[in-house]
Amino acid sequence: MLIKEKCGLAAASSQKEANVLPLIVNMLRALQHRGQEAWGLAVPGKEPWRMLGLVSESLGKAAAICARSPSPYAIGHTRYSTVGRTVLENVQPMMVGREFAIAHNGTISNTEEIVSRLSSYYDVPTWASDTLIVGYRIHYLLSKFNGDWFKVFEELAPELNGAYCFIILTKAGEVYAARDERGFRPLCLGWHDETSSYVVASESCALSVIGAQLIRDVKPGEIIRIKRGIIETHMFAESERPAHCAFEYTYFANPSSTLDGVSVYEARKRLGYELARLYKIEADIVIPVPDSARPAALGFSQVSGIPLEEGLMKDRYSKKGGLRSFIEPALKDRLEINRWVLPVEQTVRGKRVVLIDDSIVRGTSSRTIIKALRKAGAKSISLLSTYPPIRYPCFAGIDFPTKEELVAHKIGSDVEDLAEINKRVAEEVGADFVGYNTLEGLAKGICKPLTDLCTSCHTGNYSCLKKTPQYTQRMKKGRW
Repeated sequence: MLIKEKCGLAAASSQKEANVLPLIVNMLRALQHRGQEAWGLAVPGKEPWRMLGLVSESLGKAAAICARSPSPYAIGHTRYSTVGRTVLENVQPMMVGREFAIAHNGTISNTEEIVSRLSSYYDVPTWASDTLIVGYRIHYLLSKFNGDWFKVFEELAPELNGAYCFIILTKAGEVYAARDERGFRPLCLGWHDETSSYVVASESCALSVIGAQLIRDVKPGEIIRIKRGIIETHMFAESERPAHCAFEYTYFANPSSTLDGVSVYEARKRLGYELARLYKIEADIVIPVPDSARPAALGFSQVSGIPLEEGLMKDRYSKKGGLRSFIEPALKDRLEINRWVLPVEQTVRGKRVVLIDDSIVRGTSSRTIIKALRKAGAKSISLLSTYPPIRYPCFAGIDFPTKEELVAHKIGSDVEDLAEINKRVAEEVGADFVGYNTLEGLAKGICKPLTDLCTSCHTGNYSCLKKTPQYTQRMKKGRW
C-alpha cells in the first residue's frame, strides 16, 4: 500500500501583463516535495500542458512553453495521487468544458455520491479523479447560478466530504483560490513585486523561491478571486474550529515554510524538545533520519545534551536519490530510495544511537535503516517518532487508506497503552526501544491547541469530517 499526499498548487495573476509562467514553473519546483509523479501548467484559452515525472526533468519543455505561450495569468500543479492512477488523463490542471482549468490539493472521499448527482448531465469516466468529478459539479453549478463563483462554492461546500484546496483559472483569466472550511491543507497568498503579481501557493516556500512576499494564509472557508489585479474575497463556509493536518508540520511541508502562522522548522525543533522531555535515554549520539527529521533531532540534542551527528547519508546523485521514499508510488521505488540511505560507519560503530524520525507508518523504512545501522556496528538503537502512532486511515489528503498496512495497528488494534505500543513496534522494526510522541506533545510542539489539529489517523475520530468516509470502489480502482 502507498503513502501519498496530494499535491502542490501554484497560481499567479499579473497587474501589468507580465509573463507569469516562469514564476509558476519555479514555484512548482519549490513544491516538488508535495508531489513527485507529474506536473502541469494552464493558461487561459489553451489546453493545459501536462507531463509525467519531475519538473526538473522537463525544464527544456517548460522553457519552451514559457517562451511560446506567455500569459499574465496561469496556474500549476505537482501531483501525488490519492484518488486516480498516475496517467496523463489524471494529471492536473484539468480542463472542464471550455470554461475553466482546475487543480486540487486534498481528497474528496464521497466521489460516488457526487457522481450520482451528475449522472443525468455528464458521462463521468470510471477513471476520473476526485478533482475532475468536482470540476464537473462546479461546471453544472455555474450554469445554475449564472456564473456566480461565490454562490457556486456556497452550494458546493456542504456536498464535499474531505479536504480540499482548489485553484481555478477561467477562460477570461480570472484566478480563484478556495480552501475548505476546516483548513486541512495549507494555502497562502503573496505578492511578487517585479511582475506586480498576486501569487497563490500551497506553501510559503514557493513564494520565497521567486522573491515574493507572503501576505497571509487563505482562511478556512474562504474563496479569493483575482481579476485584472484586483482581489475580492468571500467566506463561502464556516466551521466552529479548524482541523489543520498535524502531519504537514511533522513531515510534508518544507521546513522553510510558515503554515497558518507557524514556522515548520521551529515546530519540528520543538517536537524534538518534547521527545527529549518524554524519553530520558542514555545514549552517545543523536542521528536524524534524512531529511525531515533534522530539526527534531537538533531539538532533542539541545534538551538532552546528547551530541547530534549526521550518521545517515542520503544518496543525492542517483535519479531518485533526492526524492522522498514516503510518497513514492511503488514499493520497489521506496525500497530503492531507502537502500541508499547509508550509515556513516565511523560515526555509529560502538555507539548507543538515538534515531529520530518524523513518523513510523508501515515500519518498512525503519526496519531497513535499523538493520543498516546494526550492520555498521551500532551498539544499541532507540527510535523516536515526532508523530504519535498512526493507526487509522486518512481521508483528508494523505493516502494510507487501510489499517492493515499500519505497523501500529498490526501490533494489536486493541492496545491503547503507549508503553505497550512502543514495546511491540520495537519488536516489529528491530529496535532496542521505540518511543512515539503523545498527542499533547504534538500539539505543544506545533504551538496550536489540540482541538485545532486533525489527528484522525491516530485517534480514529473523524468528527472533523461531515461523516465518516468509506473506502469506496472508485478509490480501489485508482490503486495498483
